[in-house]
Amino acid sequence: MKILHLDQNHPLLLDQLEQAGFSNYENYTASKQEIEKIISKYEGIVIRSRFKIDKTFLDAATKLKFIARVGAGLESIDIPYAENKGVKLFAAPEGNRNAVGEHTLGLLLALLNKLNTADQSVKTGHWQREAHRGIELDGKTVGLIGYGNMGKAFAKKLKGFDCTVLCYDIKEEVGDRNATQVALKTLQEMADVVSLHTPWTPLTDSMVNSEFIEAFQKPFWLLNTARGKNVVTAAVVSAIESGKILGAGLDVLEYEKLSFESLFSDDMPSEFKKLIAMPNVILTPHIAGWTVESNIKLAQTIAEKITEHFPNS
Repeated sequence: MKILHLDQNHPLLLDQLEQAGFSNYENYTASKQEIEKIISKYEGIVIRSRFKIDKTFLDAATKLKFIARVGAGLESIDIPYAENKGVKLFAAPEGNRNAVGEHTLGLLLALLNKLNTADQSVKTGHWQREAHRGIELDGKTVGLIGYGNMGKAFAKKLKGFDCTVLCYDIKEEVGDRNATQVALKTLQEMADVVSLHTPWTPLTDSMVNSEFIEAFQKPFWLLNTARGKNVVTAAVVSAIESGKILGAGLDVLEYEKLSFESLFSDDMPSEFKKLIAMPNVILTPHIAGWTVESNIKLAQTIAEKITEHFPNS
């Protein structure tokens, strides 16, 4: 079985697939249109988020048996059309869930303890202790929206703190010993911290807007290590200015391209200019699941899923 690799991943993925009898081919630079001209030669595709796999691409992939995405979600793939064509889809949320859980906790603790501004203050020659007095996580209520692999990983990290963890999910009975499942309305009434762990779907697109934010009974801290387009930046900026949102830790942004590899443009939106100037906002470049260890685990997870499903390649 011939596999075309469209993004570079940890070399163990190539090695394990080769050992299992697959033939690996690599093309990391050709455009989507160029790949469409040759994709009919291959039975498998391994990709991260280089471009969208749409109907045009899938129609050109006449021999395709599977698409493996070395990441947590499949939003860059036309899932219904692929499945209708009998194409098996693999993702690897198990591979970077721990990394996301740790990063989300890091953002939260940094926000509550004003670590970013304290660091910059000392580095510029100031010693302002009262200005950087922190707030403890102990006793707070943390609300998780989305309780799949990533939400569960974050909830597990929170067990080390004496806080209440609630979760809301469109699926029923996903709560566990680490988080109590509640209705969204209940979460909005109780949460001091809100953390997003949702995929990007029509249901979640622009979910965190002004109406959503105003439904919360208390001012809260916002964390997003999920997908940038789930949050309306202008609404968050306005809520921070009004005090409804106390601070935000954002690993993903509304303006990211599908590949997640670039963001900035010459025409930066006015609300983003405001966001990056806010001292109670911490931004990271979509790296919550981007650790040395997750690089290995993602590749390992995908290799195992492919070889288990196609044992006689």
